[in-house]
Amino acid sequence: MFNLAGRTAVVTGASTGLGQAIAVALTKAGARVAITNRSEPSLSLDETAALCAAQGAAPTTRTIDVRDLAQITTGVATITAELGPIDILVNNAGINRPRPGLEVGVDEWDDHFNTNVRGGFFCAQAVAPTMIERGFGRVIFISSQSGLVGIPGQPVYCATKGAIVNLVRTLGVEWAQHGITVNSVAPTFVETNLTRERLQQPEFRAFVLGKIPSGRLATPEEIAHAVVYLASDEAAMVNCVTLPVDGGWTAW
Repeated sequence: MFNLAGRTAVVTGASTGLGQAIAVALTKAGARVAITNRSEPSLSLDETAALCAAQGAAPTTRTIDVRDLAQITTGVATITAELGPIDILVNNAGINRPRPGLEVGVDEWDDHFNTNVRGGFFCAQAVAPTMIERGFGRVIFISSQSGLVGIPGQPVYCATKGAIVNLVRTLGVEWAQHGITVNSVAPTFVETNLTRERLQQPEFRAFVLGKIPSGRLATPEEIAHAVVYLASDEAAMVNCVTLPVDGGWTAW
């Protein structure tokens, strides 16, 4: 089950954290993987590439800033030329800069939406035509439990992740007739570069763990396993869904 041999997958925002774990899991499941990130020294793809190679297949690496539509177009074209048509897109690239609502500036608002929502939408739009031609595709967004419930101190992030929840519903309805499913995964807190600083604050960590019935954070691998499932043939009838991987946070 969940064998992705023969499939080509792209993971955006793959230098660390969830994107890295997803790229490794897809490689382990047999997919040919392309990993992307913005061009910044702190966002090197080298470690992810080495971890994927340890699973038996080195990935293709590309620089794509999802806020730049030209980079999306060029990146998708070069990946397709090297690996073949893209079967699986994982829109993982995202930012989270917590700030109370009264302190949010317009630039912060725009950067969150341009990265988390606009970028993912246009990546999906770029890969969809060839998926439609071949009658198969898996588009998977990384949303968040923050798109299902409010989290104090991060109203803009919550707004972007909530937008993704409805975006996948709409694209999934539009593209289902072409054999494409569009879903998202909604993780609870995972200790990554995006969350580590806040989670090191004892009061905030206690708040988070108090909301998760299982009493622990999720691991990147647990999120990656959900992505592999949604990418697989076994999930062919799962469409327009946001799958919480939250230990039960959103149940109460």
